[in-house]
Amino acid sequence: MTKQRLVAAIDIGGTNTVFGLVDLDGQILLKETISTAHFPEPEDLVHGVCEQIDLAMRLFDSKYVLAGVGIGAPNGNYFNGTIEFAPNLKWKGIVPLAKLFSNRLKVKTVLSNDANAATIGEMIFGGAKEMTDFILITLGTGLGSGIVSNGEIILGHDSFAGEIGHVIMFPDGRQCGCGRKGCLETYCSATGIKQTYADLLMSRHRDSHTKVQNGTAKYIYGKALQGDADAITAFNQTGEILGLALANSVAYTSPEAIFLFGGLAMAGDFIFKPTIESFERNVLNIYKNKIKILPSQLNENNAAILGAASLIIKALNIS
Repeated sequence: MTKQRLVAAIDIGGTNTVFGLVDLDGQILLKETISTAHFPEPEDLVHGVCEQIDLAMRLFDSKYVLAGVGIGAPNGNYFNGTIEFAPNLKWKGIVPLAKLFSNRLKVKTVLSNDANAATIGEMIFGGAKEMTDFILITLGTGLGSGIVSNGEIILGHDSFAGEIGHVIMFPDGRQCGCGRKGCLETYCSATGIKQTYADLLMSRHRDSHTKVQNGTAKYIYGKALQGDADAITAFNQTGEILGLALANSVAYTSPEAIFLFGGLAMAGDFIFKPTIESFERNVLNIYKNKIKILPSQLNENNAAILGAASLIIKALNIS
C-alpha cells in the first residue's frame, strides 16, 4: 500500500511556536503549541518538536510518510534556511534552523519569513488558488507582506524583499521598531490603529486613559460597531493610509488581487471600505477597477500551520 505523504509545519513566534502535521489537502492531523521562551537554545526547541513529530508518526501506524518540513519564522532567510537577528527571539545572531530540523528528521526542510509563508498558504489553500499575481498583507501587531509575481514569491537577492510595512509614509512620523520613523506599519496595524484612536481621544480632551489602555484593535472595532465617532474615524484614517500605500505597491507587479489578513482585517467594511476608496482614488489610471482587495480565505486559527506547510509543499512540487 502506498503511504500518504504528510509535511511537518512549524511557525516560530516570539511568544509561542505552533507546529503540526498536515496532509496535501490541508487537513491538519496534529497541532501543538509550545512556549518559544522555554527554549533558550534553538537546538532545545528542535529536539522537543521533533520528539513530538516522531511520536505522532509512530502512532499513525505506518500509514503516512513524512515528506518534508516547512518553517515560518521572523527574519527568515529562504535561501540560507536561517533566522537572522530576529529582535523578538531570545536566539541571537544567525540561527541555521532549517539545517537543524533537516539533520534531525532526515527530510528536506525549507524556511521563510512568516508573511511569505502566509502568502504561499493563500496560494495553495486560500483565495489565491487560481492566481499567479497577488499581494498578501498581514495586519497584526505590525504589517507583513508577501508579493507573488508569475506564480513565484518575490524574494530579492537576499530573501528579504517585499517589506511593504516599512515603506515610509510620513517622514519623521511615528517611531518604528525598525529604527526609522513614519513606516506604514506604525499606522496600519493593530498597534497603529490603537495609537490613532488614542490620538483622536486626546485631541478632543476626552478622558482617554482607560480607553487607550483597553484600546486593542478588537476593542476599537467594538466601539465602531456602537457608533463611536472616534473609533470610526480611526478606521477611516487607517484605511486612507493603507489604500494609498497599496496603490503605490501595485505599480511594481500589477497584481490581480490584494488579500488582507489578520485581526484588523476582521473589522470588515470598517477597514475595507476606506481602504478600497483610497486605493481607487490614488491608483494609476491603467490599474483602476482592475485589482480586487479581498479578505484572506485562510482560517486565522490555522493560517500559521497551513502557511508553513505550504512552503514545503510548493518546494517539493507535490500539491
